Amino acid sequence: MKKIYAVYNGSFNYLEDIKISPLSRAYTFSDSVYEVIPFFNFKAIAYKKHIHRLQNSCNALGISINIEAISSEITSLIKNSRLENGYIYYQISRGIDALRSHMYEDSLDEETFGYAVEHNFNSQTLKVSLCEDIRWQRCDIKSTSLLGNVLSMNQAKKDGCNEVIMHKANLLTEGGASNIFFATDDCIYTPSLANNILPGITRELLIEEIRNLGLNFEEGDYNVEELSSAKSIWLTSSTKGLAQVAEIVNLNTNLITNHKLFLECERSFNNKYLS
Repeated sequence: MKKIYAVYNGSFNYLEDIKISPLSRAYTFSDSVYEVIPFFNFKAIAYKKHIHRLQNSCNALGISINIEAISSEITSLIKNSRLENGYIYYQISRGIDALRSHMYEDSLDEETFGYAVEHNFNSQTLKVSLCEDIRWQRCDIKSTSLLGNVLSMNQAKKDGCNEVIMHKANLLTEGGASNIFFATDDCIYTPSLANNILPGITRELLIEEIRNLGLNFEEGDYNVEELSSAKSIWLTSSTKGLAQVAEIVNLNTNLITNHKLFLECERSFNNKYLS
């Protein structure tokens, strides 16, 4: 396995050589946020949007950061990893406690950690399962507290699935690690942003492309049953790009593989960001 280039608190090293305290609040409380920044042809995709979201996540948790230093570390990871296509995982915790305590000391220094890995942005199809959204109520914050996602996605894994579509009180929210879009013959839909939906960067970029293409598009509240009549469903994320849903194991659907609206969106998105 290739060595993974990484950084911890400003010091660059290989991932296998980095040691982190078990009293990191990321470990004891998930008192931390993260960002995934994709890059293609050595260039970050929507870099400013990712940095802005990382800053917003820190602001929401009251973690004070030096965003210029963090940005420099992320760009250095991309450059010095010498990977053509991949992504950066970057995490910021509130710091390291002297002893585990719910109430943190205001004097803690933030703890930063990141690494670069290779990734192929190939088209993919997904087999998914519908499940109740059991996550905490502030999913708009990109927190490392992802136990609800982990439980749901690994339950779906037992059914041969590689993603989930979540709903709360029968209203669609998002995927386990993605946002959801679906289409009828003549319109594309996606759930509106709220506290229980992460403002995905790929989601935002795709909406821009949909509008540039002049396609019919709506954001709103949609229930699970509306997926039954959809012609196409796809999930978006920084690493998935646009990934078609081929099957929902616990819902009857009549999905069309490579539906015209999906193909038009995928073509436009890939031409702009992955070519």
